[in-house]
Amino acid sequence: MIRNIFTALILVPIALAIVLFAVGNRGPVTIGFDPLAADPPMFSFAMPLFLLLLLVLIAGVILGGVSAWMGQSHWRRRARRLSADLKAARAEAEKLRRQLESAPQPRPQGSIAAIAYRHPNAA
Repeated sequence: MIRNIFTALILVPIALAIVLFAVGNRGPVTIGFDPLAADPPMFSFAMPLFLLLLLVLIAGVILGGVSAWMGQSHWRRRARRLSADLKAARAEAEKLRRQLESAPQPRPQGSIAAIAYRHPNAA
């Protein structure tokens, strides 16, 4: 509940700021992709400034997420390997537990004195 309120307290002002920015910057801006061209660039189009900035922001978030995801590949690979090792160790422990349960139980040897002292001819 508190998390939802905290999220709303952060997201509502951000959304309001985006809407105010979009309303204030509706004017068209010419975007050109040919820096060496003459006055009207060859590859150009017009779009509102707020749309351009929002698209650049979204592209930055996506590229940042992809680069972070690719940077963590080492840790994901290690986690997969350790998970496989853990699975194999658990299977081996279960196998040994079943072997131990199915093995014949050793007979008691008698008293502690019989265990502690053995006659030299007994060996």
